[in-house]
Amino acid sequence: MFSKVLIANRGEIAIRVIRTCRDMGIKTVAIFSTADRKALHVTMADEAYCVGGPASADSYLQMDKIIALCKQTGAEAVHPGYGFLSENAVFANKLKDQQITLIGPSAESMQVMGSKLAAKDAVASYNVPMVPGVNKAIDDIEHAKQTAIDIGFPILIKASAGGGGKGMRLVEKVEEFENAMKMAQSEAISSFGDGAVFVEKFVTKPRHIEIQVMADNHGNVVHLFERECSIQRRHQKLVEEAPSAVLTPELRAQMGASAVSVAKACNYSGAGTVEFLLDADLNFYFLEMNTRLQVEHPVTELITGVDLVREQLNVAAGNPLSFSQEDLKITGHSIELRVCAEDPYNNFLPDIGKLTRYQIPKGNGVRVDDCVEEGMEIPIYYDNMIAKLVVHGKDRKEAIARLKRAISEYHIQGIKTTLHFGTFVMNHEAFISGNFDTGFIGKYFTGSAEDKLNKSEQIAASVAALTALKSHKGVSNVDPSSNSEGQNAWLKNRRA
Repeated sequence: MFSKVLIANRGEIAIRVIRTCRDMGIKTVAIFSTADRKALHVTMADEAYCVGGPASADSYLQMDKIIALCKQTGAEAVHPGYGFLSENAVFANKLKDQQITLIGPSAESMQVMGSKLAAKDAVASYNVPMVPGVNKAIDDIEHAKQTAIDIGFPILIKASAGGGGKGMRLVEKVEEFENAMKMAQSEAISSFGDGAVFVEKFVTKPRHIEIQVMADNHGNVVHLFERECSIQRRHQKLVEEAPSAVLTPELRAQMGASAVSVAKACNYSGAGTVEFLLDADLNFYFLEMNTRLQVEHPVTELITGVDLVREQLNVAAGNPLSFSQEDLKITGHSIELRVCAEDPYNNFLPDIGKLTRYQIPKGNGVRVDDCVEEGMEIPIYYDNMIAKLVVHGKDRKEAIARLKRAISEYHIQGIKTTLHFGTFVMNHEAFISGNFDTGFIGKYFTGSAEDKLNKSEQIAASVAALTALKSHKGVSNVDPSSNSEGQNAWLKNRRA
């Protein structure tokens, strides 16, 4: 096993890795930008070094500086977390050249799965279901247009190197095809330096289901069941849960087997996620593979009891997986809410400022992976997720109730967050019933969702707030049902 690991990341994932390393007796080296000098991951690591200015390109993406620090500190391995350099094949090769272990897959696996077209080609011989379309880079627009006509509109034009919805265009009419193609190619070049795009059938009312896989260097590959990730804004996830409310044991086994095949198709090693679209008839289609740890990995950990970071370290050190497929089972239900510094009532636009109050929830079945504390400023340079609020219950009903309770006990002031949006989702009949898809926000969330709180919920919330004020400040008894001004002010502050 490694004696020292450098963590090439920041925020909650850096802290997450540091904690598991501590559990395993491994020393940690943190890196930070000048904007993160006072960040929590800096103080928690055994050593910490500044690698540059606030911008990612000047700090967390500085490959040569990171490698030099590995040599300087004696770190034998690098954990890249997610984002930044986590799926960068150039970085993986540079580490390999310097005989430093990347806690992740090989550069070759990244290259195959980093291109949606190369990934489709790699898994073609494994009988993994794929969305109908043109599974190669388009060089003949007329041929592509005819294919789109043949498979039927609406269709998607997608960037091969894309992600996060960039380089993607929905086309509903043949007349829109050529212009959409040019726009997708232009955005793909601008975002990824690669203008390759392809066409596939647009799956209506899709659900986003992903399968966690883990593989070692001894030929062992397992899946750790699914995560439902359909509650999204701008193709980015906000609520994730495991297991999905709609998968049968038979469908779960089929999707798990397909995910294992995808991992085998690229000789994968480490933790990875295979993403699928699931249509209204429960047909599933391979979407892509993320060659790293996912943001939402805690929900898988809570239903399986597996520490995925520990297993990443174990596999990277050359050891076989510590469990087999037969050892794994689903226990209970877990839900994660991404707590982001953004305003759900203003099109989820990022919000920055100083955390004037920050108090996390506690109690049975509640886990908070965060990277902030009261008094800190939220930097503008990086992803705006400040925490992941994760709950576990004996079943989905209990998990929903626990997340609602945890949100009510999570107190943040100074910035706007997605906390109240989480309550909206947990209270919505479509989510409770499991009858939802990736269009949930567009269909149900209007931006004035606070109006949907009924009177009894408002009164109950006000009673709780006024009781707390009374106990802390000696406030006299007040009937919240007859004090709409005070009630509304509290509700406004609660959502701030």
